[in-house]
Amino acid sequence: MNYQSTRNAKITASSTAAVLQGLADDGGLFITKDFGSFDWRGTLQQNAFGMAEAILGALLPDFDDMPALVRRAYTGKFETDELTPLVKVGSRYVLELFRGPTSAFKDVALSMLPQLITAARAQEGVRDEILILTATSGDTGKAALAGFRDVPGTKIIVFYPDAGVSKVQKAQMVTQEGENVCVCAVRGNFDDTQTGVKRIFAAGLPEGSGVRLSSANSINIGRLAPQVVYYFKAYANLLRSGRIHEGDQVDYVVPTGNFGDILAGYLAKRMGLPVGRLVCASNRNDVLTDFLRTGVYDRRRPFYKTISPSMDILVSSNLERLLYLLCEDENEVAGYMRDLNEQGAYTVSDAMLEKLHGEFGCGCCDDVETKETIGRVWKEHGYLMDTHTAVAWKVAEGYESGAPVVVLSTASPYKFPAAVLSAIGGDASGDEFEIMDRLHTLTGVPVPQGLATLRSKPVRHTDVIDREAMQAYVLGKVEHWK
Repeated sequence: MNYQSTRNAKITASSTAAVLQGLADDGGLFITKDFGSFDWRGTLQQNAFGMAEAILGALLPDFDDMPALVRRAYTGKFETDELTPLVKVGSRYVLELFRGPTSAFKDVALSMLPQLITAARAQEGVRDEILILTATSGDTGKAALAGFRDVPGTKIIVFYPDAGVSKVQKAQMVTQEGENVCVCAVRGNFDDTQTGVKRIFAAGLPEGSGVRLSSANSINIGRLAPQVVYYFKAYANLLRSGRIHEGDQVDYVVPTGNFGDILAGYLAKRMGLPVGRLVCASNRNDVLTDFLRTGVYDRRRPFYKTISPSMDILVSSNLERLLYLLCEDENEVAGYMRDLNEQGAYTVSDAMLEKLHGEFGCGCCDDVETKETIGRVWKEHGYLMDTHTAVAWKVAEGYESGAPVVVLSTASPYKFPAAVLSAIGGDASGDEFEIMDRLHTLTGVPVPQGLATLRSKPVRHTDVIDREAMQAYVLGKVEHWK
């Protein structure tokens, strides 16, 4: 299977090379339109590890021993070997993607990506060190840091927007241990941070530095591919419980800002899984909702800081992959991306908009509705959800197609304890770790071990820079690490 740039079909790579490189040379994203003949029915009979081996083996076929990579990635790291439990809540189902080491959905992919990059480096005969350069809106950062901590042949720098993540998310990152890790705050929002990282990729590193850049964001196909697995996992759980028969469609409602998590669902559908509607749930930063309704993507709008900060994004990188998969015309996609870069907006063709409407639903809600949803679901069902999951649940309430509805839950409620505690009527004043304790006392829901021990860890990373200084910062770190 060859991967190509979304903007130029002549720029191609094997799956190992695509994972190692992260971003295509022209700034496009690596993607394939050939999903071959995949045994999705047989895959549903596997356990979670077996599903991962089959799906990743199909999407990334150049890796020599995918079963071994999967075992090393997941064994003993999650609360359960199921990896992503499916829980019935009222008439819907919640797919809990936060049962990994950092209590966020990114763990499913970022436990796997270091194994993929290490294997790709060996198979491609690369002797340079790999520098993982990542922008985070909150969860990717910690999951990437945990995954790449002290992995031989790698270094990692994570940039996050100063004052743009929750206090718990920040504490997770700035206390990270490891000789090869670096964390830095950027004055600005996530889009500023992500744009800065893309510019560094475009500029590259000095010749002879002995270092190559790669990414842990979902612009890297090695980060995106593992997320396909849990759509199969949710479907298999529904099948085994007798809720559906093989071939029945299932709707998925996904809280997303960068469009990677929901795109993984579309890839699952292209691989044969009977996915019904994929419903994109946005917070007040509703650029994706507007786009899916109108076909106009316009980032020239106010940016809002919300209680669901991982979705506070106006430039959704992975949307570019979807555009290519729907039109299979790299020139059309390159034109959209050029308009976005130069004018801040683009409008898709009528044919593209019709395809979008055929595959995707959308909806959004603000902070008031988010907190009301958390409180109501807790009161009615005794289920505690975080602020991002609540956005998806609220949007799901407007979608009743008759098919089973799976809401993707992307983070533990304890990553956003102040917002969650106040939503269920508790006192959310004071230190966030005290708030965690009060939330636990009030609900009885266990605090994940990795979050419970945060308060005793020393701060190790204190750098804060302007967005214009990001490239110089990276070059300085490369020189320091020599």
